[in-house]
Amino acid sequence: MTTPQLQEQIAAARAYEDLFVPSLFRQWAPLLAKAAHVAPGKRVLDVACGTGILARELVAQVGASGSVAGLDLMPGMLEVAKQIAPHIAWKQGTAEALPFPDQSFDVVVSQFGLMFFPDRTKSLREMLRVLTPEGHLAVAVWDSLNNIPAISDEVALLERIAGRGAADALRAPFVLGNKADLEQLARDAGISAPTVNTSPGTARFPSIRSLVEADLRGWLPVMGVVLQEETIQRVLAGADRELRAHVDGDGRAVFQISAHVLSGSRS
Repeated sequence: MTTPQLQEQIAAARAYEDLFVPSLFRQWAPLLAKAAHVAPGKRVLDVACGTGILARELVAQVGASGSVAGLDLMPGMLEVAKQIAPHIAWKQGTAEALPFPDQSFDVVVSQFGLMFFPDRTKSLREMLRVLTPEGHLAVAVWDSLNNIPAISDEVALLERIAGRGAADALRAPFVLGNKADLEQLARDAGISAPTVNTSPGTARFPSIRSLVEADLRGWLPVMGVVLQEETIQRVLAGADRELRAHVDGDGRAVFQISAHVLSGSRS
């Protein structure tokens, strides 16, 4: 039986899949695949898989002789992932205690999830634990908010109208933007010869309003922040006025966004 809480999670996950995946997340899958040496026959684990875009993209690369599994903490995300790709092995669990035996995978990847793990060092150590000795790991995190003006401007607008809690929920994905800190985190976790490469990308939303509404109705509820409709409408009206600098000639919200890809292997 689907509870009201699960129904809310599923609705938020569907909004995440419909709004964020095509506009923002899909483009990073090839970078992680290359950094993690994904190839035919490999056994791949996607940690914090969300609705499964990275896992889905990697299925074709491992082929029939390989396998892909996805793990996420949130049942709503996994329910949507299962609906889209029932052939992938989806599993609920935490990154700090991966429910898999030692050396179960040739590749472990994680796309924009590390920032939210309560114990990041332990989570990375768990990823190493389930890797084979010759396996590879690749983790993507967003660059610093200071290097992404469009989102920085949106955060400022949100804080002024909706308050600090809502703004902090939007800041949260960017907390690992310092490359030196990310490299140190990797070394502390025992990753051998970690490298961090920064890659540019482009966010493309149909409009500024669709971008901000995706955050208000899709992202903030995932982070546990649910705004009143009156507040949502005030933020959207403010976005129309104040975020015009990030609109192209066709009325779309198009802006540069960058991510760090951490890669390495077991010591």
